[in-house]
Amino acid sequence: MNEKKEIKIELTPEVAQGKYANLAIIAHSANEFFIDMICMAPNTPQAKVQSRIIMTPENAKQLLFALQENVHKYESTFGEITMRKPINMVDEKITFLGPNGKA
Repeated sequence: MNEKKEIKIELTPEVAQGKYANLAIIAHSANEFFIDMICMAPNTPQAKVQSRIIMTPENAKQLLFALQENVHKYESTFGEITMRKPINMVDEKITFLGPNGKA
């Protein structure tokens, strides 16, 4: 009964290049999770959102489980990922700027 269906996914060259992010800001409403992927440069007072992902709570939970599974697989192959405090980031307050550049 549980047939697996093949899904064809298109990956354009522009999207395949990807965007680097070293900071994620996650917020939610009753119906959606918002994940802003940001590239924060050292000693820079401002950073731009590289990509925003909006998903349902159910999809966010599926992403959580998929990340947990993949981190486990990674650590099984390459060893434990150690957490360390970033050298150039010290508990700074993050201010969100709107589309016109104003908070």
